[in-house]
Amino acid sequence: MKKLLLMAIASSLLTASVYAAELTPLQSDSEPDRTDWSQLEAKYGPMPKPSAKLKIGGVSKTLTNEYWRSLGQGYKNVADKDGFTLAYQAAANEDDQLGQLSIAETLIAQGFNGLLVSPQTDANLQPAYEVAQSKGISVVNVNDAVMPNAAHYVGNVQKDNGVRVAQWFIKHYPQGGKVAVIEGQPGVYAAGQRTKGFRDTITANGKFKLVASVPANWSREKAYDAASTILQQYPDLIGFYANNDGMALGVVEAVRSAGKAQQTAVFGTDGISDAYASIKRGELTGTVDSFPILTGEVAMNVMLRLIDGQKISRVVSTPQALITKDNADAFSIKDNEKLRKLLEQQ
Repeated sequence: MKKLLLMAIASSLLTASVYAAELTPLQSDSEPDRTDWSQLEAKYGPMPKPSAKLKIGGVSKTLTNEYWRSLGQGYKNVADKDGFTLAYQAAANEDDQLGQLSIAETLIAQGFNGLLVSPQTDANLQPAYEVAQSKGISVVNVNDAVMPNAAHYVGNVQKDNGVRVAQWFIKHYPQGGKVAVIEGQPGVYAAGQRTKGFRDTITANGKFKLVASVPANWSREKAYDAASTILQQYPDLIGFYANNDGMALGVVEAVRSAGKAQQTAVFGTDGISDAYASIKRGELTGTVDSFPILTGEVAMNVMLRLIDGQKISRVVSTPQALITKDNADAFSIKDNEKLRKLLEQQ
């Protein structure tokens, strides 16, 4: 299966040369052609009214992770409000790259007008993207892997996730100490940027030592094993940063099993409900919430504007916030409009 996927990607990269002349490889964190989510209406005007005949497909990584289910809820909120068709589908797991590609290709063959895609890696949906481009189908890359030749991307500044956590450690541990990172999947832009943001910020301080940075492929179980090994090697470790919340919760279990809960802080990324609950119980130290429901709504709004013919910035940045026990209640509100106002005030 991997061989087939590699052959398909290689073929798509040849086709992509026509677009490469127009677009530089996308680096979503640093792309200068960007608009903040809160400025879309001010910059591009009111939302267009979509046709009820519109069909939009969402292609997600997996539905086993709450983040991706919540992103789909954001898509659905807009589709239900405006009365058009949404099909939201995902691969069986976060390693099923060929299965995800097949979903995207099927939606294209079924005549969908647009695709909101969250690739498993930066490359696995390239073949489908090229077919969609050739058919004039709008495609928006939505968190968190980044297709290099994507014309439009919606998501947060991935590097900033790690930066925010590193800044928390610098503030709360002025004496410094040993820290570790549990990385996501190798080859995924978001995982690399989150790790880089943490590493660069924490090491620049000069008082911290990053003693380990280990991939756990977004797996809670693999994160538990990796963290257990690191704690055996460095019993004086003061903190972990995990690239997503599922892995962070696995790290929390490892820290508790090692009897280090009072010594070792643990941070994740995404802001899933289990992370919030763990923070409120005093287990997980914190997370960087990237508000997936709101991100889904923003991404769908961008898609509708593109289908309407609007020229939108290549990157639309979505919000994020560092969540700890001090502000978890404030950001737990279910009222979407109140949440939007709270984020706009940051």
